[in-house]
Amino acid sequence: MTATPATSTAYPHLLEPLDLGFTTLRNRVVMGSMHTGLEDRARDFDRLAAYYAERARGGVGLIVTGGFAPNLAGALYPGGSVLVTERQARRHEVITKAVHREGGKIALQILHAGRYAYHPLAVSASRTKAPISRFTARALGARGIRSTIAAYARCARLAKQAGYDGVEIMASEGYLLNQFLAPRTNHRTDEWGGSPGNRRRLPVEVVRAVREAAGPDFVIVYRLSMLDLVPDGQTWDEIVALAKEVEAAGATIINTGIGWHEARVPTIVTSVPRGAFTRVTAKLRPEVSVPVVTSNRISMPDLAERVIADGTADLVSMARPLLADPDWVAKASTDRADEINTCIACNQACLDHTFAKKTATCLVNPRAVRETTLVLAPSRRSKHVAVVGAGPAGLAAATALTERGHRVELFEASDDLGGQFAIAMRIPGKEEFAETIRYYRRRLDLGDVKVHLGRRATADDLMGFDEVVVATGVEPRIPDVPGIDHPKVITYAAAVRGEAPVGERVAVMGAGGIGVDVSEFLTHVESPMGVDEWMAEWGVGAPDSSRGGLVDAAPARSPREVHLLQRKATPIGKGLGRTTGWVHRAALKAKGVHHHVDVNYERVDDAGLHITHGDDHTDPQVLDVDTVVLCTGQESVNTLGPTLSGRGVKVHVIGGADVATELDAKRAIRQATELAATI
Repeated sequence: MTATPATSTAYPHLLEPLDLGFTTLRNRVVMGSMHTGLEDRARDFDRLAAYYAERARGGVGLIVTGGFAPNLAGALYPGGSVLVTERQARRHEVITKAVHREGGKIALQILHAGRYAYHPLAVSASRTKAPISRFTARALGARGIRSTIAAYARCARLAKQAGYDGVEIMASEGYLLNQFLAPRTNHRTDEWGGSPGNRRRLPVEVVRAVREAAGPDFVIVYRLSMLDLVPDGQTWDEIVALAKEVEAAGATIINTGIGWHEARVPTIVTSVPRGAFTRVTAKLRPEVSVPVVTSNRISMPDLAERVIADGTADLVSMARPLLADPDWVAKASTDRADEINTCIACNQACLDHTFAKKTATCLVNPRAVRETTLVLAPSRRSKHVAVVGAGPAGLAAATALTERGHRVELFEASDDLGGQFAIAMRIPGKEEFAETIRYYRRRLDLGDVKVHLGRRATADDLMGFDEVVVATGVEPRIPDVPGIDHPKVITYAAAVRGEAPVGERVAVMGAGGIGVDVSEFLTHVESPMGVDEWMAEWGVGAPDSSRGGLVDAAPARSPREVHLLQRKATPIGKGLGRTTGWVHRAALKAKGVHHHVDVNYERVDDAGLHITHGDDHTDPQVLDVDTVVLCTGQESVNTLGPTLSGRGVKVHVIGGADVATELDAKRAIRQATELAATI
């Protein structure tokens, strides 16, 4: 079946079809490219087909696949996805047919990694080494360039043969074509380098060759880097000239790309304000006559509607939001935006997995990319199930159980939902976490879940249920340090919730994810940060302000002096996610946070926090602070589980109540969903 026809009056521009002449997109929503890991093995194409089909069923106008290299040198890593033979093209038919059965359209992304390739065959415009790869790329010769152009054309022809409606030429984010465009990586003096016109020659000839190979009735999306965000990137005039030449060469649509992977400016993490880069698309759109797509941190229909209605763009690209909720478009089209499972831009289960060569999924939707293996089918027998604890694990369990047809009652000792997410959403840059609580609150209402707030469930309360899920979470661990009961010592929960005053000089004990978050909380003046303030904080100027759009950063001054301490001797933040950790480290540096590693906590007294260093307890210091915030780990809260088991109740313990590690919502929500699928 296909998606429900658009009926919403709230988003008329977003849901309006787009006539491309030879074909029509049913709305203005593009599912942007995201590598899942399933692209690399043909045996996984059935799973990949199910993943895309679910998004097509949900109403997406155009799907763009993860990247496929046009030749072996362009693959991201050994064994990475390529499309170079007719046999490979035939294997793709299961994907295109699945999407077409659901009324959708799909384009294959052609991605040549260039110097980002993680293998010794890497090539680029010049001999250079990317900071994110250990391999030095060799410079393509003139013959190699011609061969590469032919490879793009062949890949597009094979994609059409496989049933794709089009291709996206990936020329952004610092990949090969982007490397030819920027002086940063193109040091050539021949016909493929030197002048801006020569640097543009390869991408323009690629578009022309792809159009010739694919014919007129085929969508060609060109992913244009509109803001490189690296030194010696392109100028705005060069970007505009490229857009016009790409259009003349045969591009159907121009998509917005922002930033190189090696850029030191975050572009998609949760701390980036929603729609922060739409102004860049708006500046380019009047320069061309083909439809233009805007992208980056657009997660909900209200913003998507606004940027189309005000002329910023003709379409909106979203990758992770459609990972989080495959029915995003269907919900928008039937005025159910409050039911959308919003992407919180955490990157923990998607991009962090991709860079670790794991199959991508989604923290808030663990069924993503597991549509064939994690199925919430109706249960054969409806049970009466109690869920104790309304943090991420308990909320996920309660709603998934309801989806399967069980009668669920949810018990929460505090006065509201959310658990640790209710704390996280107060951290500057993590305001999106409130959306997850909003989503679960709405699902509880729709599922008629009986919610008991402010009620600490006892074993007696739970004896009448068929099964009980204990999701009582964690509590802050209090370390055994002399003076830990001093009045100036508070927990991270009390600090973030505002339950205790925090002075101007603060020591944060513990530098894991929570300690880093708390340090950011303590060093920010306002939250959420507006787009202009955020741009100044990170040194992003107008697109025509400089090559690459970079200016001097001007971070707001911290209202507090903060010391961040950890027992480990390793650098602070080393264990954070690959795609987000560097952002946190840079933010703390900009705010002047003092780092202390290899620390022993000796005692707390009126003078402050006494510390030494190393196994020998050398270099004693006294940090003269007003407040000491404990971020020293968590302990599981699980008194109910053993008691219920002892009384013969069928009980399941999940989330932090099961394992108290550094806060791990990814595991908690996945564990809860997997459990619900079995009850």
